[in-house]
Formats: sequence, C-alpha cells, structure tokens
Amino acid sequence: MEQNEGFRHELKYGIGYPQYLELKSRLKAVMQTDLHTDSGGKYLIRSIYFDNYEDKALREKRDGIPRREKFRVRYYNDDLSYIVLEKKMKNNNLCRKLHVRIGEAECRKLLEGDLAWMREYPESLVQELYAKMRYQMLKPRVLVSYVREPYIYTVGNVRVTFDSHIRTTMYHRKFLEDGIVDVSAEDGAGDMILEVKYDAFLPEVIRSLIQTNTARQREFSKYAACRRFG
Repeated sequence: MEQNEGFRHELKYGIGYPQYLELKSRLKAVMQTDLHTDSGGKYLIRSIYFDNYEDKALREKRDGIPRREKFRVRYYNDDLSYIVLEKKMKNNNLCRKLHVRIGEAECRKLLEGDLAWMREYPESLVQELYAKMRYQMLKPRVLVSYVREPYIYTVGNVRVTFDSHIRTTMYHRKFLEDGIVDVSAEDGAGDMILEVKYDAFLPEVIRSLIQTNTARQREFSKYAACRRFG
C-alpha cells in the first residue's frame, strides 16, 4: 500500500480575468485572507528551481511521470531576510513540501556552487540537496516570479490561491540581483492559475464556490512554463 502521509490534494485550473473576479467575490464571503499578504491581499513570490543537465525534473513533468520531485529556493516580496529551501514531491494529484530556512549568505554560496557548507549542515534537507547536486548534477536553472493572492478556510485545511503575472528569466549569471530582467511566461494577457489545496477532503461549500462553466482543470507547472525560453 502506498504511503501518502503528509501529502495534500492539489487541483489547478486555468482561468481568465472575468472568472477571477467572479470566483474572488464568492470566496471572500466565506474564506479569510492570508495574514502574510500586503494591503491588497497579495504578495510576490520568487523561486529559483534546480534541475540537472538532462532536465530530469522538466522531462518528468512533460512526460506525466506520476511520482516526481523538485528542489527550489524561495523568497517573498524581494525580502532576502527570509529565504527557504524547499523540496516539492508529487504523486499524481497529491503533493507534499519539505522546507528549511537558510540565510542569505548560505543561499548565495549555494547558487554560486560553493557546496562545502552543506555537507555537515544540521538540516537533512540541505544534506539531501548537497548529495543530489554532487551525484545527480542538480544546479540552479531558472528564476520564476509571480503574484499570489491567497485565501484560507480552516475546515479541511483548505488554501485557495490565484497566481498571476508569471514571469521568467531568460539568460543570467546571477539570481539574487537587485534589478531582475524577466519576461512573461503566460499564454495570454490576463491568464491566471487557480490552485486549490486541501487535506483529506474538500468541504462542499468550497467545492460549490469554485465550480464554474469556464474554469478548466489542468496540469500546470510554473517551472515548465518558465523553461520554454531555455
């Protein structure tokens, strides 16, 4: 029997701006805004994804491999005082994230290929990435940026997010730059991704609120979308 302890359900829908306005008005009636957002109820996410020279993570996503993993470094609102290393694991529509906070100096060493500090690091996730950077040849590949508008519902531990303005770097030498040069990775103006994450069950009130005739459930990877340019 498969062990999915700690995994959560994850559903994704492609929506346009009119659907966003409709869904937002519904959700705000019953869900709470995440406390970490700004005055507009949003925040900026930047993620630096790792892959190897064979693009293992990218190919597994495109080939629909049900069980896969990705490593990334993530920070918010361009604030480098809070940086996390994350490992995201997928098993079909189930997902799980492991994360550990690292300092800016450690992050810069990691991105520059200075790995010595990772070998004896007390957090096992850092040690795991160290091993995979050594033996699977993982390295930083792309910087993905987007704006997230999150809502939460405590019953079922539900989190609904609207992700927009998805952008990608093309070619670069450094990731943690003051002025990031990137381009849009969206298929069309106003395109957004609705994500719904929950534990064992999705409450009926939330299920009914997110149902529209035009929302298209689909597999979508920001990482894959942002690798289209290289």
